Amino acid sequence: MKLFGIFRIRKEERWGAVVAFIVSVLLNAINIVRYADKFSIVGKDTWGQFVKAWHVSGFDPITYAVITEWRTGYNIYRHPLLPYFMWPFTKINEALTALTGYNCVIYVTAALLIFCTVYSFIFLNRIFTDIIGVSRKEGYALSALTFSFAYIMLAAIVPDHFIMSMCCLTATLYVFGREWAIVPEKRVKSTVLDACVLFVITAGVTLSNGIKVIATAFLTKGKKFFPHYFLSLLILSGIVWGSARLSYHCLVLPLEQARHQKAQEKREAQIERLTAKYGEEKRDSIEKMLKEKKARRYKMSAVYKHTGKPIAQGEFMRWTDKTTDRWDVVVECLLGEGIMIHEEYLLGDVLVNRPVIVRYVNWFNYFVEALLVVLALIGVWMGRKSRFLWLCLSCFVIDMLLHLGLGFGINEMAIMSAHYLWILAIAMAYFVRYAPQRLRLANISLIIALTLYLTIWNVTLLIEYMYF
Repeated sequence: MKLFGIFRIRKEERWGAVVAFIVSVLLNAINIVRYADKFSIVGKDTWGQFVKAWHVSGFDPITYAVITEWRTGYNIYRHPLLPYFMWPFTKINEALTALTGYNCVIYVTAALLIFCTVYSFIFLNRIFTDIIGVSRKEGYALSALTFSFAYIMLAAIVPDHFIMSMCCLTATLYVFGREWAIVPEKRVKSTVLDACVLFVITAGVTLSNGIKVIATAFLTKGKKFFPHYFLSLLILSGIVWGSARLSYHCLVLPLEQARHQKAQEKREAQIERLTAKYGEEKRDSIEKMLKEKKARRYKMSAVYKHTGKPIAQGEFMRWTDKTTDRWDVVVECLLGEGIMIHEEYLLGDVLVNRPVIVRYVNWFNYFVEALLVVLALIGVWMGRKSRFLWLCLSCFVIDMLLHLGLGFGINEMAIMSAHYLWILAIAMAYFVRYAPQRLRLANISLIIALTLYLTIWNVTLLIEYMYF
């Protein structure tokens, strides 16, 4: 119960929470107004309805489909417990649908996204004020900057899992980071139970983020991590992974086999029609022709063209990428698109119609990007003696090893921004905290100016994409 006490909003946080709530509602309204009429009809093929009609960059509207009609939906190995976390929302939507006669999924999903957004904002602000030690107004400025980043802003409104992951990760860093709070009265020791609950929720939403919970517990506790934390998290890792395997074999595999069987039957029917037309002696050449045609179609697709060669073949290694240029990805995707939406190929999908690398038309965007990186690097230097900063950077390194090192999801890396991009603001907070007093106001003024620029830039392009 002490862990869930982190959701109690303090008296001094209420106005910040209200503002965060209002902004989140307005942002979600952009998506709701655009799609509400299309998704409120009851009885349609929900999966096809959402996937075909909803498009924002590389995000997926799987949550709409899962909440409308419960299914595993998500890749069960990447999101082992997420379908089950969505089950209560499915029941809420079913009740609302029965009452209103409309599919209320877009509103139910928006409520979940707003909740996660507001608490991500609150946990971040507590990190800035309680742990790093900036003032509350400075913390609000840094939190606002974080949510002005393009793909964190988008994560707050799209029906995907990323803002849920951000809420879990910021809660994890806050819960463990309280042990190093600047104000002694706010120091709270985390427990094994805290680590276990945070691991199940965080890894359940996105499995790879569970590694960050383990790393956070280890770096916070040091020698005390053994044996209780280690054994508890090891057992839970086995349970979460085992549940993913069980869910795959019981719920996902039968559907995949049915789809493969249907595709095979369709292919055989096509062969039979062509054989009847051209003669039995042509069967082998017809089969070869259809196989080559399928291979040519795949090689012409964006999926093939925009996906690099894997490091190795295998159940998971096939998702890696060893050929995509890392420097271009860092400049244009990790720090580019993640922070500022590109004007060209506006919010296009890499797996449909957008190149992996898109460049800005205006040089000023690169200047803003470089300025943010410089501010963060200065913050890292000024906070280099902080154990909490190195804890945050270790989580960032885990993501970089996965995406830039192994190449997981590197061709659409920007959509993962909510997993790690807020580390930039945490680093900047150390610059604010330790800067000479005469520079502190100038520093915050610059952060506010950057926040306004990024917000206007990203919201303008988002509205242009949605409505024009």
